[in-house]
Amino acid sequence: MPVARRDFLNLAALGIALPAFAGRSWAESYPDRPVHIVTGYPAGASPDIIARLIADALSRRVGQQFIVDDRPGAGSNIGTEVVAHAAPDGYTLLMAVSTNAINATLYTRLNFDFTKDFAPVARIGATPFVIVSNPSFPPKTVPELIAYSKAHPGQVNFATQGVGTGPHAAAELFRMMTGADLVHVPYKGNFNADLLGGQIPLSFASIASEMEFVKDGRLRCIAVTTAMRSGALPDVPTVAEFVPGYEAAGWYGICAPTGTSKDVIAKLADAIITCTNEADVTSKLVAIGVVPKPMTTPQFGAFIADETEKWAKVVRFADMKVD
Repeated sequence: MPVARRDFLNLAALGIALPAFAGRSWAESYPDRPVHIVTGYPAGASPDIIARLIADALSRRVGQQFIVDDRPGAGSNIGTEVVAHAAPDGYTLLMAVSTNAINATLYTRLNFDFTKDFAPVARIGATPFVIVSNPSFPPKTVPELIAYSKAHPGQVNFATQGVGTGPHAAAELFRMMTGADLVHVPYKGNFNADLLGGQIPLSFASIASEMEFVKDGRLRCIAVTTAMRSGALPDVPTVAEFVPGYEAAGWYGICAPTGTSKDVIAKLADAIITCTNEADVTSKLVAIGVVPKPMTTPQFGAFIADETEKWAKVVRFADMKVD
């Protein structure tokens, strides 16, 4: 599937096809009823938690209720499709995540196009993935992991929570850039019991799900996948310290259906960025492993276009397929 980078850049710059004066008039009273933020994940998942933090802050700031609406299923595509087909009036928004950029290529039969059917509003922040291992696994560093995997072809398994997830894509990017010989073992549920028990030696995972095991020594953290070290694990190196240019992160932001007034988008973006920068919201995001790093509408649009192109290459390299 060709990735329409220009679509997102144009959406970020223009926002809508409505007359400008109509958008301004409408935006003056927006919102005058509750706004729904749809996630493609179940309650308690990271997108749901982050959406609720932002929704609470927006409700206080804007003076109108923002409601989180979880629509899980099909790798987050059910909730995403709901928003893609919603009225472009600013009252149905998407908690967009890195998986949306991966799914744009991973799924070949979607009833929406993420690069065409959504207008970027603002990014909230990002969270690193981690490469963790059972302490009995010999490699302790990224170079040792690469060398060990090549010396034991087809024998080094790594777990993730499923095909096409952010950690899986991060692992495939690692393989693509290093030539590491790693075998993916997707789990439908939590793999930590097997990882802790040594049945599987390695995992690419979210930092939040593995933090307690790393801190108490039951797992070893080999590296974090973001460009900068994590404040939560400051002594753990990044992959990029050994593999220049490597970067993978889970990210979160808000998108609206294409056609939403640019004035409504501007009003939302300003409120989201302001809320994200509030000390209380920032501390709560950091506590769950999210680095608050807001982006404006044009910045977020360019970022999504880059991410979609990047993960398209990885999906094709790894021949990633979903059932």
